[in-house]
Amino acid sequence: MDSLLFSPYQIKNVTLKNRIVMAPMCMYSAHNQDGFIENWHRTHYTTRAVGQVGLIMVEATAVQPEGRISAEDLGIWKDEHIEGLSELVSLMKENGAATAIQLAHAGRKATVEGEIHAPSAIPFDEKSKTPKEMTVEDIQATVESFKQGARRAKKAGFDIIEIHGAHGYLINEFLSPLSNHRTDEYGGSAENRYRLLKEVIKAVQTEWDGPLFVRVSANDYHPEGLNVEDYVQFSKWMKEDGIDLVDVSSGAVVPAKIPVYPGYQVPLAEKIKAGANIETGAVGLITTGRQAEEILQNKRADLIFIARELLRDPYFPRTAAKELRVELDAPVQYDRGW
Repeated sequence: MDSLLFSPYQIKNVTLKNRIVMAPMCMYSAHNQDGFIENWHRTHYTTRAVGQVGLIMVEATAVQPEGRISAEDLGIWKDEHIEGLSELVSLMKENGAATAIQLAHAGRKATVEGEIHAPSAIPFDEKSKTPKEMTVEDIQATVESFKQGARRAKKAGFDIIEIHGAHGYLINEFLSPLSNHRTDEYGGSAENRYRLLKEVIKAVQTEWDGPLFVRVSANDYHPEGLNVEDYVQFSKWMKEDGIDLVDVSSGAVVPAKIPVYPGYQVPLAEKIKAGANIETGAVGLITTGRQAEEILQNKRADLIFIARELLRDPYFPRTAAKELRVELDAPVQYDRGW
């Protein structure tokens, strides 16, 4: 049987050479605390392109300085960030990878100095800063920041944009009733809690006509929180709003015990794919080629997002190809050792 993991994948005007995606993973390495690309990022991402990853997604990149998870996050809140991101895109593309960026706002989980924002003035936990409840004007300014982030991402040359709506960050905070206690048009019903994400999608689309993904946390792991059935509905709305793929993770909107085991989030991607009739990416303790191939062959997801395994093995595609007995071309410079 031909390997699906190493088959091309077409989404709009972008073709990936295989179905392996490097998931966004924060490097906390903008050491000048200005959001700019540094040598670490150039080395880190280019190495995975040399390793034959099909799509490399740059880590959560903040659309506002107060929306950084940490002061050492990458940023895309000003035009001066474009040059470094463009250089990074060029390095990855030179080595055969398609490129993506995750546009993000940390909301109440931001750890930067000064005021932080959230849908409601509820801290994440007892150790966290209490955020300011956003006004409608604050929300509109944030939507505009996502729009400008998309404009800058396009100028930098990225192939795909992902909107970060997971892991307890701002958009996830609006979606979940555990963190959103608003009584205006952005709170209460599921439609109202979805409103911020909808507005961000529409704003991004005014600057961006390429493939557009959203990462979600499809289970809050809390009896009063959201579960995958709620995200099937959200994903139906996302499809109507023009989203091409839902990247399915889970958890982190509130402190909760998460049952973790190999492939533990794959059933969430599978249910969203089937229930919303939308393409999905699977992520979460996927560590072998056979495991990835099973997910694709059984139509449980369309792309395989690899995170920590690509930290352990920058050449995971080669490892997976050997496991699946697929002939994988080497970079010319490495041919003698491949």
